[in-house]
Amino acid sequence: MKNIEMPALEELQEMAAVDIRTVDKSTLVELDDVEIHEELPQAERIADYIKQIKNPYCYKSHGVVVKISFAGKCSLEESLSRCISM
Repeated sequence: MKNIEMPALEELQEMAAVDIRTVDKSTLVELDDVEIHEELPQAERIADYIKQIKNPYCYKSHGVVVKISFAGKCSLEESLSRCISM
C-alpha cells in the first residue's frame, strides 16, 4: 500500500463541523465497511482509516448516524492512535 497523507488541519476542522441534523446520510460511510490494515505503520494506518471512513467525526454504525467530538487535550490523531494501535 502506498504512503497515504493525512488530511490538512482545515479539512479536519470542516469534517468536525458537520451538523448531524442536516448531513446527507447517503454520503456517510458504514463503520463496519472500514478495514484496519494492521500491517501498515501507525501513521499510515490512521491516514488509511480516515481515507476509508471519509469523516472520522460523522459516520454510520449499524445504520445509525454517529457524531463524535473530543474533549480535553486529546486530538483526533491521538485518539485514533490509541484505537488502532492494538
